[in-house]
Amino acid sequence: MPTGPSTAESLSAIDAILVVSFGGPEGPDDVMPFLRNVTRGRGIGGERLAAVAEHYHLFGGVSPINQCTRDLIAALVDELAGRGAALPVYWGNRNWSPMLATTVAQMRDDGISRAVGFATSAFGSYSGCRQYAEDIEQARAAVGAEAPVVHKLPPFWEQEGFVSAMAQNLAEARLVEPAAPVVFTAHSIPHSMAATAPYVAQLNEACRRVAARAGTSEWSLAYQSRSGPPRVPWLEPDIGDELDRVAADGAEAVIVAPIGFVADHMEVIYDLDTEARQRADLLGLRMTRVPTVGTHPAFVTMIADLVLAPPPAPCPADCCLR
Repeated sequence: MPTGPSTAESLSAIDAILVVSFGGPEGPDDVMPFLRNVTRGRGIGGERLAAVAEHYHLFGGVSPINQCTRDLIAALVDELAGRGAALPVYWGNRNWSPMLATTVAQMRDDGISRAVGFATSAFGSYSGCRQYAEDIEQARAAVGAEAPVVHKLPPFWEQEGFVSAMAQNLAEARLVEPAAPVVFTAHSIPHSMAATAPYVAQLNEACRRVAARAGTSEWSLAYQSRSGPPRVPWLEPDIGDELDRVAADGAEAVIVAPIGFVADHMEVIYDLDTEARQRADLLGLRMTRVPTVGTHPAFVTMIADLVLAPPPAPCPADCCLR
């Protein structure tokens, strides 16, 4: 059961919940417009976008992320209903339909005045935290003076529901490969962005907690899905290089745990399940990939606890700068 004020006391402060996600294409015609939205202003050329587009076309031009978000919202609605909290749950994306501004306008039209915003990003960085807050404010500005106030929750990397869900998924994978080293993965970001954010420290601490809960001391952290010009330094080691190291150390199997992602979307099903698995096969490594937290009951319970509790203090003003 959640702690703190009663559900009735908590609900008196908010009218709705806004789930904010990254968004993804839902058909072949969506792929290039989506990628242009994601990379706008970043100087990434058409040739690179075309190469990334092929990753999506391998899956029919559909990213799983929107369906993952629908599933998460459905599970959250059920959890809230079980607590007698009949709050509407809205959904807005940063990069593809339903876009945040459209959703905030619908909230205004529905008479919503105060909402809690939950972003599907567990760790603190510009792209994983501050940018979500900025996009919410840009959407509110586009809607105008009658836009609802949205209090964005901070990242949830240390919350029990996230840690326990990830640990249970890892423990189940270790039943298959009990002697295999564990490689946690997260999205790489530029060194300059990491320097202004708690991203790396939070990731290392979350990995330590999840590994300890799952009963393993042999783990490492690698990064994946980097983009941008090669001359710009990003966090390393890359997952492919880390698999090389694991194989060189004599391992016959490896467990890959995408702790930096909450859903099995394109960065998981292509970058890990396709590219990393091919690398592992070439190295002679049996690779077991741990599921993301998805709609794990502990994770859904955590979200309900957070949105029904009094809003925590916002992130510091100088946190997670670009």
